[in-house]
Amino acid sequence: METQSIVVLDFGAQYSQLIARRIREQKVFSVVLPFNASLDEIRSYSPVGIVLSGGPSSVYDKGAPHADKKVFELGVPVLGICYGLQFMVYALGGRVRPAEKREYGHAKVELQAADSQLFQGLPKLLAVWMSHGDSAEELPPGFRLTAKTPNAIAAIENAERRMWAVQFHPEVHHTPLGSDILRNFALNICGASPNWTGQHFIDATVASVKALVGSGRAICALSGGVDSSVAAVLVDRAMRDSSGKSRLTCVFVNNGVLRKNEFEKVQKNLRDNLGLHLVAVDATDRFMKKLAGVTDPEKKRKIIGKEFIAVFDQQARRIFQENEKAGGRVKWLVQGTLYPDVIESRSVRGPSEIIKSHHNVGGLPEKMKLKLIEPLKDLFKDEVRRIGRDLGMPEDILQRQPFPGPGLAVRILGEVTKERADLLRECDDIVVGEIKKAGLYQKIWQSFAVLLPVMSVGVMGDQRTYAYTCAIRAVHSEDGMTADWVPLPYEVLKTISNRIVNEVRGVNRVVYDITSKPPGTIEWE
Repeated sequence: METQSIVVLDFGAQYSQLIARRIREQKVFSVVLPFNASLDEIRSYSPVGIVLSGGPSSVYDKGAPHADKKVFELGVPVLGICYGLQFMVYALGGRVRPAEKREYGHAKVELQAADSQLFQGLPKLLAVWMSHGDSAEELPPGFRLTAKTPNAIAAIENAERRMWAVQFHPEVHHTPLGSDILRNFALNICGASPNWTGQHFIDATVASVKALVGSGRAICALSGGVDSSVAAVLVDRAMRDSSGKSRLTCVFVNNGVLRKNEFEKVQKNLRDNLGLHLVAVDATDRFMKKLAGVTDPEKKRKIIGKEFIAVFDQQARRIFQENEKAGGRVKWLVQGTLYPDVIESRSVRGPSEIIKSHHNVGGLPEKMKLKLIEPLKDLFKDEVRRIGRDLGMPEDILQRQPFPGPGLAVRILGEVTKERADLLRECDDIVVGEIKKAGLYQKIWQSFAVLLPVMSVGVMGDQRTYAYTCAIRAVHSEDGMTADWVPLPYEVLKTISNRIVNEVRGVNRVVYDITSKPPGTIEWE
């Protein structure tokens, strides 16, 4: 089932993912590729249009990102945005120069061509968001000016060659009618069909996995979070035989730093309610022994990652043996990789500047000679939740706030022990419970408790106490890259504090973290 798309070529803009998201909101599939993607890779996505993103460079900079000029000859409409406009002008024979007056932030754009398809149905004066230091000085042959600001060219086009470009950013919220511009491009100019829906994605993915794995068998490392759970349920649909038996085995490991009752809840939700074939392994003691005496945050992360691979490896080998006895062989590994992971693993500046390496279950595929199935690799987080709903998954899985891979270990400052983990579990349960009770849980990106290695004096019932300090953390964020602390209502904070000091023996002081990211991070370690 082929899916047509609009390909976004990324020249290093902070908004590139946002362009793809805005196009997807029109029910048209959009994918982000590096500016230097080959023409064959671009064609592999069956593009009906191409967007050239913004970027921080000047087209004349040494080493500035330049796409293959043949993208203009693929026979599909092209839209340049900001740097994308400048590259289009430069590549097609026009001239770009440093702007006499740089434009950053809010600006007014006046349309110059009432018949432009890109601005169809829009008012003559538009509020937009500018962010550029260079401007087009001389347009390439055949182009005309379609919008301007008092200081610069704001939009150009050559409709005959199917090329359009804007100097501002239609993808950001600060350009209120920006979605209309992208809709005009995607639906009217490119002629894309708005049929990229949740059900379309599910049907296409199930068909694709069936064709890929045939009668093969697969394993999946489940964390109990949104991504791995949705990936497992989706692949499970494709891997059931005529009798309803699944050829997918999910492995869920208790690393000793899960939240309160999480080991039991995940099993109930995924095995009992959704019917997944789930192997649950309680490896708490094993992890705690490895973490004993370790206080360095990075060491803790590495120990947990390495030990998880060891436990998973052990289980996988057992599953391999059982399946081979039954006449089948495990050949596939299912991972809940999301689209931001994929984008961040590919550098817009070529192989030298990869932002971060792929972080899901690192080291497993090579070691086990397994092929990867990543059914969510084209989706953003909110899209994954929508797919989960279409699959009939419960909200308490889909609405879970992000939870770090190393679990509570990065929220226990200093050494991780079972006693400290149990203390934090109780504190965290109170924080999350009260925030849910106040109706705030789904409005907050993350809310949790942190156990500090700080002992202080307190008084309880005329007795002196000397106990731990608990910090509360709640942040708003779009994607986890930046975050603002949440001004939780005083009544909620008061209830949380009272409950923690009264109900959690071993904690006698509660503080609230009001640090944003940057300069802080969301997690404390």
